[in-house]
Amino acid sequence: MILRFFCFMLLFWMIGFAWFAIDLPRPAADNIRTDSVVVLTGGPHRIGHALELLEAKKAKYLLISGVDRDVKPHELAVEYGRPDSLFECCIELGFQAVDTRSNALETARWAAGREDTSLRLVTSDWHMRRAQLELERAVPENITIIPDAVASAPALGTLFKEYNKYLMRRLAALAGV
Repeated sequence: MILRFFCFMLLFWMIGFAWFAIDLPRPAADNIRTDSVVVLTGGPHRIGHALELLEAKKAKYLLISGVDRDVKPHELAVEYGRPDSLFECCIELGFQAVDTRSNALETARWAAGREDTSLRLVTSDWHMRRAQLELERAVPENITIIPDAVASAPALGTLFKEYNKYLMRRLAALAGV
């Protein structure tokens, strides 16, 4: 009986992992506009994509969450070939976050202070499900979150770790933690 239960759980986990790895989230539609964009640092092309959205007027403001405390706006402007004026008017750097959960909390505080009603979440495709879960739990229900995944080619090990983190956060959410 116990062996059957564990076999069933293993099969359930394997099917879930296959879904997680094969059906990665996709970019949002180009015609969507939101109050603000939030990008989580940590992966290639994330910040560049968020800057393109801001420049295309898909949002008025951008939060870059999880920035190292030593990074200055001018340094990012130079690195991404953008004018300092863009960083002065429309971009805020978030220095408080160190992981996905604290990214969500930092974003929730920022969005609430701005009275945003819609956010475009930019992160890597393999990271999107957990990032969206955390953000949905952190922001008020009146804020709409539009996931905008940056396509990548994640390694199997990355997918394995992320799937297990996602499952653990899902279980924690069900338990009210």
